[in-house]
Amino acid sequence: MNPDLSAREHAVVLQAASLCLQYPDEDLRATLPTARAAVEALPAGEPRDRLRAFLAETASISPGELAEHYVRVFDTRRRCCLYLTWWSDGETRRRGSSLAELKSRYRAAGAEFDSTELPDYLPAVLEFAATADLAGGLALLQEHRAGIELLRLALLDAATPYAAPVQAVCALLPGPSPDDVAAAKALARSGPPREQVGLDLAPFGTVPAGGPR
Repeated sequence: MNPDLSAREHAVVLQAASLCLQYPDEDLRATLPTARAAVEALPAGEPRDRLRAFLAETASISPGELAEHYVRVFDTRRRCCLYLTWWSDGETRRRGSSLAELKSRYRAAGAEFDSTELPDYLPAVLEFAATADLAGGLALLQEHRAGIELLRLALLDAATPYAAPVQAVCALLPGPSPDDVAAAKALARSGPPREQVGLDLAPFGTVPAGGPR
């Protein structure tokens, strides 16, 4: 959690990152002006800078080219996986239990998950945190910190603008981001740093987390 941001500002970063990481179809592109205005209103700092950089860079790419780039990054690169339990459980039977537990956590927060995506899809988790349960969502992201950091490193290695929204999310979580894959794997073994600074993170809003369209 970033102590320089309020609970509402955390939610803005998470919702904007969720939109940025979804497939850039026509409906998604129509939401970006609103996201851009919300990001511009954030306090100066890494989360705003990363999201502004992504929105500016992708605005200069044609819709068709951006869609093709998205597919190349996320559908053909195994290391750029947006599904959090893939990082922790891989393709094992245990992953099914992890996905069921995620759905239970959504329901406990009053957010019935009805997306065609899996509940561990990072944009869906970000939307859940932003709109249904900020405290629980941030805790969930922290539990999957190692996988998110490995995704960040893979996206940086791919030299894609999509690294920036993940960097914005990592900047909200406590402790520094690992500098390399070895450090991220060490984080997976030792566990992420515990929260040290508290904010009043009562559930933010009542919009259910339906996941990406």
